[in-house]
Amino acid sequence: MVFTSDNGGERFSDTWPFSGMKHELLEGGLRIPAIVRWPGRIAAGSVSDQAIATIDWLPTLLAAAGASSDAAYPSDGEDLGPVLTGGATSHPRKLYWRYKAGSQRAARDGNWKYLRIAGNEFLFDVVKDPRERANLKDREKDVFDRLKADWEAWNATMLPERARPANYVHPGNLTADRYGVVNPAPVAPSANLPKN
Repeated sequence: MVFTSDNGGERFSDTWPFSGMKHELLEGGLRIPAIVRWPGRIAAGSVSDQAIATIDWLPTLLAAAGASSDAAYPSDGEDLGPVLTGGATSHPRKLYWRYKAGSQRAARDGNWKYLRIAGNEFLFDVVKDPRERANLKDREKDVFDRLKADWEAWNATMLPERARPANYVHPGNLTADRYGVVNPAPVAPSANLPKN
C-alpha cells in the first residue's frame, strides 16, 4: 500500500518547517509525505530521507511485482525498491524541475539544490539547511555552475514550455522568493487565489 499526496500545503498554506508553498520550487513546494506498507518486505516504522519523485513509483511498483516497463516506452523514473526494503541505504540520483510562474527552475544532486525563482539564483545544501536560508552560490561556485549547467542540459531535452494565455495573471506573492528580494514585475491581483 502506498499513500502520498499532492505537493504544497492545503490552499497555498505554508509547509513549516520548510520555506515556500505550492507553485514554488522551494522545499515547501516540493516535499510531500509518503507512507508505504508492505508486510514482510518493508520493516514497520522504518524511515528514509531518500529523494523520490512521483515518476519513480511506476518503475518501483513494477519491479515489486516482478515486471518492468515496456522497452518501447521506458519510464522516466527509477526503481527505488531497494531503499524501501532496506537493501540499500540510498539511491544517488539527480532531479530537475521547472515551473513557468516566476521562471522557476531547480536541480537537486545529493545534498545540493540549484534554484532560480523570480530571476534570483541560489544554491542550498538542503540536508544541512532544509529551510533554504543560506545561499551558498558564491562560496560553492563550482557546485553552483555545475548544477546550473546540468539543469540547462536537462531542459534542452524537454519540450519547450508553452506560453501562458494573454489574460493569465499570477499573483506576485506566490512568485517572489522568501529572501527579501521583491518580484521586479508588478502584477495585477487575482480574485481566484486566496490572500496571505
